[in-house]
Amino acid sequence: MAVDWRPSTWGEEISLEYGKSLRNYDKSRGSYRVFGSNGPIGWTDKPLTAGPGIILGRKGAYRGVEFTLSPFFVIDTAYYVVPKSELDMRWLYYAIKYHKLGEIDDGSPIPSTTRAAVYVRELQIPPLSEQRAIASILGSLDDKIELNRRMNETLEGIARALFKSWFVDFDPVRAKMDGQQPNGMSPQIANLFPSEFEHVNGELVPKGWRQSLLANEIGFQGGFAFKSKDWQEEGVPVVKIGSVKPGIIDLDQVSFVSEEIAIQASRYRLGVGDLLIGMTGYVGEVGIVPPAQLLPLLNQRVGKFVLSTPGTSSLGFWYCTTRRQEFRSFVEGRSHGTAQANVSASAIMEYPLVLPSPLILHRFNSVSAPVFDRILDNHGQMRMLASLRDTLLPKLLSGELRVPEADKMLEEVL
Repeated sequence: MAVDWRPSTWGEEISLEYGKSLRNYDKSRGSYRVFGSNGPIGWTDKPLTAGPGIILGRKGAYRGVEFTLSPFFVIDTAYYVVPKSELDMRWLYYAIKYHKLGEIDDGSPIPSTTRAAVYVRELQIPPLSEQRAIASILGSLDDKIELNRRMNETLEGIARALFKSWFVDFDPVRAKMDGQQPNGMSPQIANLFPSEFEHVNGELVPKGWRQSLLANEIGFQGGFAFKSKDWQEEGVPVVKIGSVKPGIIDLDQVSFVSEEIAIQASRYRLGVGDLLIGMTGYVGEVGIVPPAQLLPLLNQRVGKFVLSTPGTSSLGFWYCTTRRQEFRSFVEGRSHGTAQANVSASAIMEYPLVLPSPLILHRFNSVSAPVFDRILDNHGQMRMLASLRDTLLPKLLSGELRVPEADKMLEEVL
């Protein structure tokens, strides 16, 4: 521990203030974030307190820690943190994470973090200038992660908006019907679209397009049935239901098996850009497999859509199709089970489609492939930056690593 750091207790440094009850935060379109025990949960028109601020979960199995620069509201399942001394708020956020205040449990039937249990804990506090330097280092990593996350949201939004324009709203067809050039579209692409609609089985579709089912167009592979004795603390990663997050598979939420077991399940090895779907719990959730040092295997109750080519070259149309709320609702409507929803592969693959000509489908996939390549690259950067942050945080907060050394490490990656 550095000699210029002062000893203290959390009770001497902060006050944990209770949040307040709030209605309709999940329906509001207000400007201020509402936080609960697990993080952001909605919006409101009036903040509870000014930013920057720290939110600490108070009740529940998972009690997260959040930082926000803006004014915010906290409901009554969480605290917001008020410093009693001059502390850098972002350093304080990282200190709370380092000391794992969100994991303190008072032993009651409902897991809870109490003030009394927090306030008696000891900590060491660096001078304010060093707090700011530590916060700057860790914050620069979190800021870059957040920038990449927002960039990926924008990129996905671009691909999905183009999909909606071409295949849901049929904008190019409608423009040509009115004798206009489709907005922002080259003549070569516009020529691929028809200029009129026709009725097919009671549905109005672009002329020459066809109706089909998902099962007729792409394949489906279920996961391997690993045994409970196969799981271990490290080894070859396996994508399970909890790994299937909206958009991109979360490879930080996986289980592991040995190399020997992985060989037995080798045909279930996944590749970058593979499109997966959850079949139990949050049925219909889809995500793509990001780059990884060691690519994962596929577990049972997670399905893989088998496309014509691996990677992103034929991904765009099918990703955008399965990310629509209409697809999710279709799958949920065909699930069964009382305690936990389940859906079969055959039910998923009954999803109805209206398909354009192969040339239009190929063109959309070609246009969207670089977008998904960029999304995957950004996600890989985010994981690398998060790993570096998680390495630096305990070392900086404990004084094991000083700021100048950490600065040199950052220069190599930023």
